[in-house]
Amino acid sequence: MEQGSIGLLEQERYARQLKLLGENGQKALKEATVMIAGIGGLGGTAAIYLAAAGVGKLILAHEGKILLPDLNRQILMDSEHLGMERMSTAIEHLRRLNPEMEIEGYNSKIEYDKAKPWVESADIVIDARYDFPERYVLNRLCVEAGKPMVESAMYGFEISLTTMVPGETPCLECLYPDDQPQWEPFGFPVLGATSGIAGCLAALEAVKWITRVGPAYTGIMYRFNSLDFSTYSVRLARNPNCACCGEGGKP
Repeated sequence: MEQGSIGLLEQERYARQLKLLGENGQKALKEATVMIAGIGGLGGTAAIYLAAAGVGKLILAHEGKILLPDLNRQILMDSEHLGMERMSTAIEHLRRLNPEMEIEGYNSKIEYDKAKPWVESADIVIDARYDFPERYVLNRLCVEAGKPMVESAMYGFEISLTTMVPGETPCLECLYPDDQPQWEPFGFPVLGATSGIAGCLAALEAVKWITRVGPAYTGIMYRFNSLDFSTYSVRLARNPNCACCGEGGKP
């Protein structure tokens, strides 16, 4: 296949976005691997739009079974699969959307030894986990492997987003040192549409990074209030004494 060329079926499937990405951009998506840590309301939405965009391979990690309170936001899940494993249901739905894509799914939390090969084989990672302990592990793995990480989060109506590039931008621990109080793992307020916006933004960041069609939000934290649509951005600085990426914590 010549540089930038894609097949006739792909040209038809992706005709609308080819006007934006070009054939080289679409080929870059096809050859890319994206890891998504968490496939709930945020990560599941990101997975759907990356699958729809034609990313060649997704590596997904999320533990547990589908519960009724999940269904207000986790659009990869459905009522017919209540009580069943979340990951197998998500993979089934994604394959119906794009059967040409390769998917690896793991019914697992983010643990250092387990997640290390997943991060190392990805071109970019999306952090959509709901608690800080797992986010810290994923952050350290990305720093050690030199992999960019889209850090997307939401609480209530508030969304935050930044893309972290090891050696260039602050890492997660630069911004939130590993002495934070325990994040409330379940029961925090969430509206499905807000987590969906956050997931779309994360997917867009990954597409921009892979295709180079526009600048990613590196070194900047974007904040969005989905209730009144107010936004602001804050420039971020690395912490030279960071326990993860600074002089005191070099991998």
